[in-house]
Amino acid sequence: MKIASWNINSVRARATIVERFLTEEAPDVLCLQETKAANDVFPCDLFHRLGYVHQQLNGQRMHHGVAILSRVPLADSGSHDWQDNGEARHVGARLPGGLRIENVYVPAGGDVPDRRLNPKFGQKLDFLERMTRWSEGLSEPTVIVGDFNVAPLECDVWSHKALLDVVSHTPIEVETLGRLQAAHGWVDLGRQFIPAPARNYTWWSYRSADWTKNDRGRRLDHMWCSPELAGQATGHAVHEPCRAWEKPSDHVPLVVEFAL
Repeated sequence: MKIASWNINSVRARATIVERFLTEEAPDVLCLQETKAANDVFPCDLFHRLGYVHQQLNGQRMHHGVAILSRVPLADSGSHDWQDNGEARHVGARLPGGLRIENVYVPAGGDVPDRRLNPKFGQKLDFLERMTRWSEGLSEPTVIVGDFNVAPLECDVWSHKALLDVVSHTPIEVETLGRLQAAHGWVDLGRQFIPAPARNYTWWSYRSADWTKNDRGRRLDHMWCSPELAGQATGHAVHEPCRAWEKPSDHVPLVVEFAL
């Protein structure tokens, strides 16, 4: 089972590179975040043409939005409102064999890392806490993927010192994400296959004139699995070249493979 995850930053605007990625990599399942498309305008036909005929969408006009596109059947789909305001940030389904796939887009949290001054930051922390409560009750093998908008390790950012007070790498976000990971014993597949402190980035800002030269990346995108699945994971890849494709997302896709 080959599962891909990608914050695409508008699926309609980047349909060309989505098609290229699916043609070249051919994952069984693709999880997209930040699709920026309501369900009725999502480009379903594109994915049907490529063989991804099983689709679970949770879209929202102009903002947010997540989708699971699959070559294999999807069952028992559903979504959680971990933002507690109706935003389309999660969709999940069951894959053949009983494996759950959960696709999540955690809020970015604004620019000021203080919930008193910036309500968006508080909403982000609360979102992660709701995910933690959910994780505590899991009883089936699960893979959770997506844009978590937190780079937890010092080596997950281009400069730990420079970003300590920058949203996505602040101590309170790292601690909150750590509680989420501990709640189910989630295994971080990115670091299982690319052990710290090896370089492992998934996002580079559009603001950089030359992202390859500055290489000011962060590991904001993650793939985690239940402890019992970790031994069945056979590979993990960060498709960094996609950041240089025409009209790219600021995130790159991740791929994990399981021998199920």
